[in-house]
Amino acid sequence: MKRPLYISVGGAVTPAGLNARQTTSAIRANLSAFQEVPLSEPFPATQIVARIPAKAGLRRNEGIWLASMGARALKEAMLGDKATPDQTAVLLALPESFRDHPAYENVDRERLLDVIFERCGLRFNAGSRAFDGGAAASAGLLDYAGDMLESGTVAQVLLGGVDSLVNGTDVARLMRANRLKSENNAQGAVPGEGAAFVRLTRAPGSGPAAMICGVGLAQEIDSVLSERQSQGHAMVASLLAAFSRSGLKESDIEFLVSNGNGERYSGLEQLVGRARFYRTHREIFPTAYPAMTVGDIGAASAALVLMLAADSFISGYAPGRVAACELASEGGNRSAIALTSVRQR
Repeated sequence: MKRPLYISVGGAVTPAGLNARQTTSAIRANLSAFQEVPLSEPFPATQIVARIPAKAGLRRNEGIWLASMGARALKEAMLGDKATPDQTAVLLALPESFRDHPAYENVDRERLLDVIFERCGLRFNAGSRAFDGGAAASAGLLDYAGDMLESGTVAQVLLGGVDSLVNGTDVARLMRANRLKSENNAQGAVPGEGAAFVRLTRAPGSGPAAMICGVGLAQEIDSVLSERQSQGHAMVASLLAAFSRSGLKESDIEFLVSNGNGERYSGLEQLVGRARFYRTHREIFPTAYPAMTVGDIGAASAALVLMLAADSFISGYAPGRVAACELASEGGNRSAIALTSVRQR
């Protein structure tokens, strides 16, 4: 990472809340938005999911639904902002392409970001981009965001994602692989949905602030889509890179935020990998998993992880001054981000 970036809460819509404040408060309170819903196939089976309450018209098809979630969170991120839309670049993570998300039957993948902008009624900076690679790929855009901010092309960057695993295609795919939470599989994922954005700037605002000071990325060969269990090599490499470049040490880390989704593969990867990186003895190691509240929200989970970490610093409930954020994508991308609080005079 070329330069530090300051990060603050943007906007969100999740099963736990229709805005960022409701969402982060629900996660802090350890609430659960899980519910059991009937499946059309195989009927009359049911599945535990985390679903956003919404009018039927917004769910006419998956394309409209993704655009609606993205637009709602993006508009919230712009509320009360001094930067105008043309001074704002949007970097949006989309559902990973291998999933053949049903939204693209209604809206072309290349058009989804423009459709979200149209629903917002705002014209954003031409440097805005949508990208593939899932949640972990978000970290790879931080240098691009920093370059735009450094050049003065934009005043702020909104980094986010939008996704929904609460659809027939993804549920069927995960069910075939026995990856869903059920009566017979306690260590399974809960499909969720949502959109989230965080705000990136070159300088902090007034009051407490949070800063991204290191990033690491790697590719896990033994992804959840393979036939082998990950040994956590890529995540360890990401963590080593993030903290070696940040000027911080592993022993400085005081809490962790992860987009782990609760399935067996994820749990075993963390069990093996973390023992290799977190070597300092800690009596307790506070760890937050937003998926315990909102389910697995796919490409949107990176922004939510960063939002929770940043909000904990800014709002004063963080259990320390240095946080590690761990991000994993189904396709094998892994990334780690080092965050620290900034005390201003």
